[in-house]
This record gives sequence, C-alpha cells and structure tokens, in this order.
Amino acid sequence: MGVAGCGKSTVGAVVAQAERMPLVEGDDHHSAASRDKMSRGVPLTDADRVGWLATLAGELAAQPQGIVLTCSALRRAYRDQLRAASPALRFVFLDLTRDQALARVTARASSHFFSATLVDSQFETLESPVGEPLVLRVDATAPLAELQTRISAWLHATETP
Repeated sequence: MGVAGCGKSTVGAVVAQAERMPLVEGDDHHSAASRDKMSRGVPLTDADRVGWLATLAGELAAQPQGIVLTCSALRRAYRDQLRAASPALRFVFLDLTRDQALARVTARASSHFFSATLVDSQFETLESPVGEPLVLRVDATAPLAELQTRISAWLHATETP
C-alpha cells in the first residue's frame, strides 16, 4: 500500500512470486469512470472508491489461503474495510517522499493512466498506517531484492494460524 508511484505493482509482483501466491493488481479493478477521472487529473472521492474497495475486499475474502493485493489503501477506513474481509490481513507500507513519487509517476506517464498532477492529492489523502497492527513500513526506494527479502521475512515472522 502507498501513494501512486511507490512501487506497489513492482514490489507486489516479486513478493507474490517469491511467496508463490496469486497477485491481484488493484488498479485492474478501477471502474472505467474512475480511470478516466484519474487520467484527466481529477482525484477520486470516497464515493468513487466504494465499489473498488468492495471488489478488492471480495477478492481477499474469496482467497483465504492468501493473496498479494496491490492497493493504495490511503485512509484508515479503507484499510479497515479490507481488514473486515480478511482479519489477518497485513499491510506493507511503501513509504517515499512527494518528490520521489512525482518523479516516478512522471517517468511512467506514457504507460500508466494515473496523472502526475494527482500526486499531491495522494499525499493529502494519505493517513499513515504506521502504528496500526500488522503493518510493516519500508523505504520504497530501497533495492527491489532487499524489499522482497525483508517483506518475505516479515510475512513468515508474523504468520497467523
């Protein structure tokens, strides 16, 4: 979880592969209207996210054996909705600065629907999950292999019955 450009898709893919778990890409579940808004630089509202979060919660509930889910989960209420679907859910918070996020989102502009003009709104919406149960904060700019190793070790150390 984290703001746009933090590496959710990239890190999620390597963790899913390492853990031999299915990957569910949250961006794939946005409605066409939400994708259109984001591509035009219009921030999503809580109302825009209702159906998307319900779909992602359904994905979690449907796979009790576990999945890796990429999702911004910027607000505590969003994370709590996902936790309700999967009480043992753990979050990896890929933390980076606004400038780092802006550089990454700008660099991928030709291949991703998310407009760089929305980076500031992501940081305005973000409610840090640090201090919430079952949350690991990592530096999103760390090398990918290091992130995967640290996340996998944490997942195994916090396994629940």
